[in-house]
Amino acid sequence: MSTPISPLTSPARHATWPEYLLAIAACGLTTAITIPLHDWLEPVNTVMLFLLTVVLIATRLGRGPAVLASFLSVGLFDFFYVPPRWSFAVSDAQYLLTFAVMLVVALVISQLTISLRLRAHEAQQAAQRSDALYSLASHLAGALEVEQVCDATQHFTQNQLHSSMRLMLPGHGDELAPALPTQAPLSTTMALMALAVYRDYKGHGAQHAGDDEQLHVLLPLAGSTRARGVLIISTSHAKAQQLDTQRTLLDALASLVATSLERLHFVNVAHQTQLEMNDERLRGSILSALSHDIRTPLTSLFGLADTLTLMQPPLPAPAQDMASAIRDQAMRLHSMVSNLLDMARLQSGQQAGQLPLRLEWQPIEEVIGASIQLLGHSLHGHRITVQLPDKLPLIAIDAVLMERVFGNLLENASKYAPPGTDIHVQAQTSPGQMQISVRNAGAGFPADKLSHVFEVFERGQPESTIPGVGLGLSICRVIVEAHGGHIEALNPPEGGAEVCFTLPLGTPPTIEPEQDLEADGGPDAAPDATLDTDLEARR
Repeated sequence: MSTPISPLTSPARHATWPEYLLAIAACGLTTAITIPLHDWLEPVNTVMLFLLTVVLIATRLGRGPAVLASFLSVGLFDFFYVPPRWSFAVSDAQYLLTFAVMLVVALVISQLTISLRLRAHEAQQAAQRSDALYSLASHLAGALEVEQVCDATQHFTQNQLHSSMRLMLPGHGDELAPALPTQAPLSTTMALMALAVYRDYKGHGAQHAGDDEQLHVLLPLAGSTRARGVLIISTSHAKAQQLDTQRTLLDALASLVATSLERLHFVNVAHQTQLEMNDERLRGSILSALSHDIRTPLTSLFGLADTLTLMQPPLPAPAQDMASAIRDQAMRLHSMVSNLLDMARLQSGQQAGQLPLRLEWQPIEEVIGASIQLLGHSLHGHRITVQLPDKLPLIAIDAVLMERVFGNLLENASKYAPPGTDIHVQAQTSPGQMQISVRNAGAGFPADKLSHVFEVFERGQPESTIPGVGLGLSICRVIVEAHGGHIEALNPPEGGAEVCFTLPLGTPPTIEPEQDLEADGGPDAAPDATLDTDLEARR
């Protein structure tokens, strides 16, 4: 996957005694080669050979042996080549300048050679690390699971940093969990530090010297929108200083891992979205089939059963009861199918942002009354008590859809209320909104489902014998939210179940005083009659 850094001899390290001895031997070899050529070589050429030896020693052995070779070359040149030979005495003072220049040049050349070698060593390390990071990025780009991200990252840290790593990812709530089940759990101190680094994901991480004689470097994995986890690099204390010098590499590693984890997250989100879209298409196809293939025979079945109940002469009593039962069950099934189709249409319009609303300024008490009258015998003998303030303002609503909301809430309340109990409808205003509630005296909603009862096909009591498919409250939520309101389910302290929803008030139009209308010759009942006619036509 990645190539480990080659074990080059570092120019900054301390030389060993064998290397000093090798420098002395090299200077001695240069002297042995040049002594027989003394009569043919000029002193300046001999100096060049000694300087060449210093360069070679600096290149191969480092700074210490090179400095030793510089002084040793000056001494050998003085002893063997400067008159009087075979002694360190100097007959001409000019040779002192030669010695000084030779020593300075040798030291400068050795230093330049060491610096050049150091730069070459750093350039080679940087190139190898760039190749390793490129290789890691390639493997992370092709990773499809978190396990593959961990494997690629572990291989990189072992080869390039000679360390081990652990990847901590966010779990339930605000906790961090190991990315792999095989990873050892963190100590309490490490877990708290990792959580702090995760929360401050825009920081620079932290370091911790653990009781296991290892240094742990904690790096935040910062994504574009939020933290993706914490990367922990662990190494021995002996290699801690080396790890400190690799901060740029560590930051690059953390950035690559964070990018890979974020990519996996968005790929998973896209996959889930695609599944939901496919589910939505399938549901639309099923509902379309229901619309064309089931509603028509249901209508025919209801009509035939109703005809049987009205036949003259009447059918025998058992047959009459069976025909009535068939008619009632067909009507119930027709109502369920209608709910399914209405829910599909409402959701499609809501998702497209085009849910058609015919908003008109209406008195809410008339909508409530129309809903109660429409339900009729389906309320199962429950008495409906309506408590409204004396002066409720008009509210901009789609009266037909809002009748559907009250009808579903009242029918649902009557199903689950004990026989003979009252169902209470209340309305009141607060700044900017109207609050409406429907409450019964039943057992209430299950406490663990208060936030789910408005979901599609969700029922308060899944095993209940009470008929229904769990669409009534879902339809209510879609209609209320389309009006800009909010709906919720409650269990009041006094018992029973309560559904509350709010509607925005807006600014209703000004209604002229009654005497003005009479002066204009307009009867009081005309607007109400027009409203009733309009509601009846829209049903």
